[in-house]
Amino acid sequence: MPATMQKMDIDALQALCAIEDTGGVTRAAAQLALSQSAVSHKIKRLEDRLGRSLLARRAGAPVFTEDGLKLLGYARRILALHDEAVLSLANRPLKGTLRLGMTEDTTTSDLSRILGRFARLHRGVAVRTHVAQSLTLEAELERGDIDLAILQLFRHRVQETDLTLAEDSLHWVKSPDLRLEENCPVPFLAYDEACFYRKWAMDPARAFMGNLTTVLTCASSAGIVSGVLAGLGVALLNGRFISPQMEVIDGHFGPPPPRIAYIVRTGPKSRSPAAQALAKAVVAENAAHRSLRAA
Repeated sequence: MPATMQKMDIDALQALCAIEDTGGVTRAAAQLALSQSAVSHKIKRLEDRLGRSLLARRAGAPVFTEDGLKLLGYARRILALHDEAVLSLANRPLKGTLRLGMTEDTTTSDLSRILGRFARLHRGVAVRTHVAQSLTLEAELERGDIDLAILQLFRHRVQETDLTLAEDSLHWVKSPDLRLEENCPVPFLAYDEACFYRKWAMDPARAFMGNLTTVLTCASSAGIVSGVLAGLGVALLNGRFISPQMEVIDGHFGPPPPRIAYIVRTGPKSRSPAAQALAKAVVAENAAHRSLRAA
């Protein structure tokens, strides 16, 4: 029978996705509450049915083969539809109000699509969303003002319970047309007072940055990018916003900035099943798109 006609077990697809989520078969087994051999058996049986190798079993090689990466994207979508069907027939649909916080740079079309799908699936849940800086959202989570947040922070501050969506580098940048003179104040384009980039840059402990002078304060990444391109000053930007028209000048300011992570965090005071459901949906959708791009 052709491979396209073979049936794939939901459990095997779940195991495949768990391996990517956790970074290996052993950790996937722990997450799924199975033995390592049970997970390996599920993947081997799936490989036999498809006639394709899905995992690279050589030391130092990537975890997935090209076919494995291709299947991951489909597996995420299949599992999402599977979960949607199960939830739509559940005897106890989710109800209540979900308070969600997001940073400005996470308000993308992908997230809008996820929220729209979540609203259609869970019609009994009212989602209340607002946008704020990461430090503000962290404080709101601790106080219990919101149930869930999608934010960014320095990678070393990621907690064990956080769900990581992506990582990125952080750099000092300027326009090639901007000249920095020795022993002169450096014009700094900063996010607002609640931004952890700004707090890190202006920390008195970093004496080598003592000559920064804030010339623009803007809560929007688009505004900071425009200021850099116009030659107004230097700024801290993560890799996704850096363009060929900018000059990376990390060496001018000593050690490079820490890496950042985009995460989903549920508040310690939240008891909302809807928050857990939305967190799972955001992570699954993000992983599915990452797998499809890699394939």
